[in-house]
Amino acid sequence: MPLGKEISRKLHDIVDRDLSFMHICGTHEASIARHGLRSLLPERLKIVMGPGCPVCITPQGEIDAALELVRRGYIVATYGDLLRVPGSTGSLESSGGDVRIVPGVHKAVEIAEGTDKEVVFISVGFETTAPTVAATLLAGPPENFSILSCHRLVPPAMKWLLDQGEAHLHGFMLPGHVCTVTGYQEYEQFPVPQVVAGFEAEDILLGLLMLVSQVNTGTHRIDNAYPRAVCREGNVKAKELMYQVFETSDVEWRGFPVIPSSGLKIRPEFEQYDAQKKFGIEFKSVSKHSACICDKVLRGIAQPSDCKLFDSVCTPRSPVGPCMVSHEGACKIWYTYKVRQTS
Repeated sequence: MPLGKEISRKLHDIVDRDLSFMHICGTHEASIARHGLRSLLPERLKIVMGPGCPVCITPQGEIDAALELVRRGYIVATYGDLLRVPGSTGSLESSGGDVRIVPGVHKAVEIAEGTDKEVVFISVGFETTAPTVAATLLAGPPENFSILSCHRLVPPAMKWLLDQGEAHLHGFMLPGHVCTVTGYQEYEQFPVPQVVAGFEAEDILLGLLMLVSQVNTGTHRIDNAYPRAVCREGNVKAKELMYQVFETSDVEWRGFPVIPSSGLKIRPEFEQYDAQKKFGIEFKSVSKHSACICDKVLRGIAQPSDCKLFDSVCTPRSPVGPCMVSHEGACKIWYTYKVRQTS
């Protein structure tokens, strides 16, 4: 990684104060951990994790709603990452019902086409996955198919984090996958340094160099360090599809309160595919009762190794919180790559 080492040297030359930046992407965290990038950074430069794992920020009440669908005897289709996320009474994996892992919504539709039973797809994800789900509903799936919409939008969560000021952030590394779809126009509302970064080690280090350079010159803008995949406008057609089927809603995030306009609910004209309305399912807020600190990790004010359960009571084989379940979860990433306390 000769280019990475060169960027690292430049960072050591220009960082002369305590700086903290947040990324909002589990794939960024996986790359940082896999390549040991924090060891290449100046001691005074920190990059912290945010709510960048869509499975991790799905609140317990929505997992409980999925479990209720299982109890009613419906076929529940879901991504593998969601299978072991704990609800109030166990997980989808331990439910004993007909729960099937699918790579995407199209496979859930195929299941519905081959059965008379009701099939519900638990539809999680940020703006990256929502357009595909929207296109599927526009194509007219069978009557026995519906989705439980658990989608989230990234910018409202960023606004909440900035308003709270908990993590004392100097800027953000924006999620490359999300911005491939959305572009970065919507992020221009935030008066802090921001960089869209890719996922190679050099991409991330370059993004940090751009962020530090903005701070040092007293400017704030959005630099695009991932032009091979991201443009300012994003995928206009994908966004049109998404908002043709979905509209924004106020929803809770795990570790956060209800964040205004941060979720996607199905518009009334497509409500025949809305499992909440079709089956009278309610998303209930559930109080936290365990020692798990996933909520703090998702807000960037703690790291996985701060948790007394990490790598003892809580492991990928016996997860206590969602951040140890998903491959994009910070705790599982740190466990996998043997990351411990960072300076």
